Amino acid sequence: MSRRDIVRISDILDQIQSYLPGANTHLVEKAYVFAAKAHAGQIRKSGEPYLSHPLAVAYILSQMKMDLPTIAAGMLHDTVEDSGVTLEEIKRHFGEEVALIVDGVTKLGALPATSRLHKQAENFRKMLLAMAKDLRVILVKLADRLHNMRTLEFQPEHKRRRIAQETLDIYAPIASRLGIDWLKQELEDLSFRYLYPEDYERLKAEVEKRVEEAQGYVDEVKKLIRETLEKHGIKARVLGRTKHLWSVYCKLERYGLTIDQLDQIYDLIGFRVIVKTVKECYEVLGIIHALWLPIPGRFKDYISLPKPNMYQSLHTTVLGPRGKRIEIQIRTEEMDRIANEGIAAHWLYKEGAILSPEQSKKFEWLERLVELQKELQNPREFLESLRMDLFPEEVYVFTPNGDIKVLPRGATPVDFAYAIHTEIGHRCARAWVNGRLVPLDYQLQTGDIVKIDTVPQHHPSRDWLKFVKTSRARSRIRQWLRAEEKERVIAAGREMLAKEFRKHRQNISEFLESPKALEVAQKLTYKSVEDLLAAIGYGKITPLQVLKKYLGEEKPAPPSKPPSEKPLSPEAFERAGEALSVDGTRDVLFHLSRCCNPVPGDEVIGYITRGKGISVHRVDCPNVPLLDDERKIEVRWEKPDGLSHPARLSIITHDRKGMLAAVSTAVSSAEANILKAEVRTTPDRRAVFDMVVEVTDRSHLEKIMANIRAVDGVLKVERRMA
Repeated sequence: MSRRDIVRISDILDQIQSYLPGANTHLVEKAYVFAAKAHAGQIRKSGEPYLSHPLAVAYILSQMKMDLPTIAAGMLHDTVEDSGVTLEEIKRHFGEEVALIVDGVTKLGALPATSRLHKQAENFRKMLLAMAKDLRVILVKLADRLHNMRTLEFQPEHKRRRIAQETLDIYAPIASRLGIDWLKQELEDLSFRYLYPEDYERLKAEVEKRVEEAQGYVDEVKKLIRETLEKHGIKARVLGRTKHLWSVYCKLERYGLTIDQLDQIYDLIGFRVIVKTVKECYEVLGIIHALWLPIPGRFKDYISLPKPNMYQSLHTTVLGPRGKRIEIQIRTEEMDRIANEGIAAHWLYKEGAILSPEQSKKFEWLERLVELQKELQNPREFLESLRMDLFPEEVYVFTPNGDIKVLPRGATPVDFAYAIHTEIGHRCARAWVNGRLVPLDYQLQTGDIVKIDTVPQHHPSRDWLKFVKTSRARSRIRQWLRAEEKERVIAAGREMLAKEFRKHRQNISEFLESPKALEVAQKLTYKSVEDLLAAIGYGKITPLQVLKKYLGEEKPAPPSKPPSEKPLSPEAFERAGEALSVDGTRDVLFHLSRCCNPVPGDEVIGYITRGKGISVHRVDCPNVPLLDDERKIEVRWEKPDGLSHPARLSIITHDRKGMLAAVSTAVSSAEANILKAEVRTTPDRRAVFDMVVEVTDRSHLEKIMANIRAVDGVLKVERRMA
């Protein structure tokens, strides 16, 4: 069945019988009838009946060989959110088990008016908690996301890009963590298609061309391996496989190569040898290494040391026929099944079975994520840490007692210390790796034995945040720094408030000792007077705002003498203050950062400067990670500011006459001016335009970029930083 064929209930029932012969499918059939009634008359953006979506989700779950309650929940997953059905009705008709899965998949209802980032974070929090109770929740969510990605072309471009980025950041890594390789690869390739459409199409064509050209070589290598193994009495399946497009693209980016340099990627086609036993896996490895010269440092044994997602295999790279490098994976049939299907390969719910303790250990990462969502209340910090913890590559290191700790690639001894215990992390003074003293920012390698020396008087350094890789270490360090700084910040806030009160001939002690202080704090959305003083110390609110609230409608007395501070430059505060807000408050001074040139409609973050109000950056600005987290603040656009803003574009085209004129016409047709344009050519007959255009907001910029993409000969259009 092709991905775009309409699924019928009979297709799902047939698929279930293929792995659960004789199963009573009444629950799934009943869910189908219920969903058909609930979604009657509803149409998807593709023009298909809405029922086609839950049917497709249920079919994907049956392909994953899931149990009947999960497939029924897949059929019903949108009824509560989109059809006015209540969870009580689901529970009454289908039981508590199905209702719990449906509830876990259903997005939160209408949240109070807040940023999209906040809503996204809260929905992921809910999903994590539901996953921790029942992993079937995320399997339904992954099936739902996969079908939505397969039909993403019917969404507007800005929504396509947002959904594709979220899929690449969150859902594909979760599929990887669960070991469902085919699902991860399809989600990544679909995300690639919508995030970088020109690169996707070019790379797809180039890969297909090279695979076709290399077919003779692939057949030769497969035959050689098969015949050599038969001589040693080993029967094996030998497969040639092409890397999926996103992994090829990432490799090109990692090595700084262009798509035209695809020939430099030697493992575009890999080989897989599948045998019956673990003993045969190691025998095959020895035979392969005797047949062809192995490349030093390119052997990995994931059989004796499996990945946390249950993946097992031997990986080696050798110099094959005609001196070409080839990558070979060796595994058993069972390992191959688990490599493709992950958790679904050996954990099928039957009569409400749950994960065994051994299986649960494979999902300790999920426990860490649940713990993380409790600790991190800031939505941006939570989503950043979520992405970090879902990072798919790991290193395996050992304690002096021989216990294994799994950490993300690039992790340091400080990450290791916090993985053992928070206090060991806080008191970490020195680190020994394999008996040798190393710096605390040393990057751990698989197989390292790590020993931490602690000192009671030692404490975390803010510099540690520059190199730690785990969200656990990052959140614990930030917590300690916040606690340590709070007293100092409260004292600074009190001093700033006292100064303002003195200027207006008010008594600060009288204010702080009166019940009025708490009233003012609560009016400004702070729970205590301490929190209010800390907010002043951090610069989140001004002392004058507090004074105004304290005096009510009464106008503060004029200052007893003019303030000594130099007035702020008018250039620092543009009309952004009319268009931006912090928690709905607009009486705050903003200026737009010139390092990334945000425009109305961009997703932005504020940074509290000293004496210059709030500096506004795009969230993807490279300077944002370098800023002090304590002074970052959520800001959002309320409306366009009516100004023209510079936006830098990088445009790659074929090098031919008339391209500059064609691109300029495309910009003009979007009613925009070109402020600056530089053109250079490359040896591979490409032209690269660095162009600065005037835009009013994000939608205007997207219109300009769409017009440029439509020009014949344009290969790529990207927005760049200043």
